[in-house]
Amino acid sequence: MAFFLAGTGLGLARGATVERWVDPAVPDGLDAALNTGGNAKTANSETATNCLRLVLRGGHYWLTKPIRLMTKTGIGEFYLQAAPGERPVVCGGRELGPWHPLQSMPPALPKIARGKVWATPAPRLGSNVISFRELWVNGIRAVRAQEPNAGRFARLVAWDKTNQVATIPADLWPAHGVPPGLEMVVDQVWEIAHLRIATWHRQARYAEVTFRQPESGLEFNHPWPPVTVNATYQAPFYLVNALELLDSPGEWYEDLANGMIYYWPRPDEELTHARVVAPLLETLVEVVGSPSHPVANVHFSGITFANTTWLRPSEQGHVPLQAGMFLLDAHKLKPKGTAYAPKLDNVAWIGRPPAAVQLEYATNVTFDQCAFEQLAAAGLDVGTGCQAVTIQGCRFREIGGNGLQLGRFSDPGVETHQPYRPANEAEVCSDIRVNNNLITRCGLADWGCVGIAAGYVRNTRIEHNDISVLPYTGISLGWGWTKMTNAMRDNLIAANYVHQVGQRLGDLGGIYTLSAQPGTLVQGNVIEGIQPSAEVPDPEHWFYLYTDEGSAGITLRDNWCPSAKFLANANGPGNVWTNNGPDVSAAIKNRAGLEPEYQYLLKSTIP
Repeated sequence: MAFFLAGTGLGLARGATVERWVDPAVPDGLDAALNTGGNAKTANSETATNCLRLVLRGGHYWLTKPIRLMTKTGIGEFYLQAAPGERPVVCGGRELGPWHPLQSMPPALPKIARGKVWATPAPRLGSNVISFRELWVNGIRAVRAQEPNAGRFARLVAWDKTNQVATIPADLWPAHGVPPGLEMVVDQVWEIAHLRIATWHRQARYAEVTFRQPESGLEFNHPWPPVTVNATYQAPFYLVNALELLDSPGEWYEDLANGMIYYWPRPDEELTHARVVAPLLETLVEVVGSPSHPVANVHFSGITFANTTWLRPSEQGHVPLQAGMFLLDAHKLKPKGTAYAPKLDNVAWIGRPPAAVQLEYATNVTFDQCAFEQLAAAGLDVGTGCQAVTIQGCRFREIGGNGLQLGRFSDPGVETHQPYRPANEAEVCSDIRVNNNLITRCGLADWGCVGIAAGYVRNTRIEHNDISVLPYTGISLGWGWTKMTNAMRDNLIAANYVHQVGQRLGDLGGIYTLSAQPGTLVQGNVIEGIQPSAEVPDPEHWFYLYTDEGSAGITLRDNWCPSAKFLANANGPGNVWTNNGPDVSAAIKNRAGLEPEYQYLLKSTIP
């Protein structure tokens, strides 16, 4: 559903506010309201100019296509808000059911699961079965059938880069042949890769495995992040997505060939009364302007955005570089060096994961008391050309990728170490305010993702957020690995509470920076509770504050953490470190985290 802001046929008199109430029980009610149908209440206002206000009653709004907000001409104002005291959910999924105990047992189903698995038809679009990678049961993320089971890993035996072959223990796969959806998930220190298996050749105790393209070429050619297999360390991995692996409560599998979904309920789940949701849409809301005509004055309040999908890993694999940004091409440089980086040892080109809500060339946009949850990739993406965007009092949780993505990273056709210096300043993402948000349990599908991933941003303030329970870094600010001048400057990370992060991967920071960004201040944050997994090559290679390659012009002061465990790696000039560690005053420490009027977010129910 597409909606053009003011000046494109809304028919509003100057100074008029049109308010429409939308009920989820009315079929296509939201679609009709966005296209100015339904009943309107017009109110005169001296301050409102061509304003449309949609008020959503509580309940689920099941989208069949994304909401698109665009601008042709003119200036207008648009509100999408919850009715007082109600919680509307803009949802990109579909409820599944009815569920029935599985009667006819497929031969591939493990014996231990027989009599315990339930089934329902897979969703379809016309005659085609819809594929998806996430399943939500009463708001809890189910586990795609895997081996070893969740929380355990197997270890690589060998990793042959020349022939693009992985050697693994043969007993992980009980069958002959490889089903079309079988994947391997491999730990790469600060990222994981999802690799679709092409062939499996068993040789006594071991099996040689190859992967599909394009991910096989990417995985064996990129030098960073590394897959480590040596005498002292063998990288962990697991297999996923085959009916043969469905052997534990909470696991599920979609049989695309037969159009069925199988699920082994957890002990406390009754599927006849459960809400089971499969995601169908990749993006729920797109706010898209242009450099000459940005979308302006868009406001979201009290809306929950839920249940998105992301199918690229199923179609092309997923080999990330960092913070979930996936590789399109990468290789080692021999000899080292490029025109812009004489000592550079590798080159890479990246793509950007999608988000439930995406902004591009938008200004004066607010998200107030919204929720982003049960999402396959990122929660909110504030992209190119966005200015004066405020995100406050929101919840980001149960998210497969980054909670928030802010600013430009590298474009697909630009080598990722090349500094971003646009000729048109309107491209730069600036004046973003991220304050008093709860950000927790992100990176569920890609463990290398973070709570807040900010690339080339300017005058951006990240303050008073509670960021926790993440597999990797809490806040990542910067991109490019370069000391050269770029679009970044004058950013602020202040008074955030970052805790219980780095739970799965290594080489991480509670707060992490990259590249030159003069005038940037990291101040008054509290960082604690970092305890990386023992599965990484070096469980001690983590830091409360981590200024990585090219970081320059940054002041870090008055940040509390239990010890002075910091790293400044290959930094540029002008960094200033003052009074960081356990001696920071209690007054500064106590100001970090959610401010009093937003601490109710901590009491919200988390499955």
